[in-house]
Amino acid sequence: MLNNFEKKIIFRLKKIPKGKVSTYKILAEYFKVSPRLIGKILSKNPYPKKFPCYKIVKSNGEIGGYNCGVRKKITLLKKDGIEIKNNKILNFEKHLFKIF
Repeated sequence: MLNNFEKKIIFRLKKIPKGKVSTYKILAEYFKVSPRLIGKILSKNPYPKKFPCYKIVKSNGEIGGYNCGVRKKITLLKKDGIEIKNNKILNFEKHLFKIF
């Protein structure tokens, strides 16, 4: 079960448009917490289809983890039109969503 603060973080994921990703760091800066805490909260996301935590990646463009598996995360990102090579997003800056 998510507490109210965790729900606020999970609900923010819906703001990320199709074809865009954000980072653990950007989300952490918005909520004034550590990127590690963001990862921990996202790993508890009970509705990954409704709240797309697969759109959160590492600050260097690497894919990072996903509670449904990294393969699934890559599949979903590619479905959104994001190219990936060697577990890293190509043209990362082009796909980066920074405003929450």
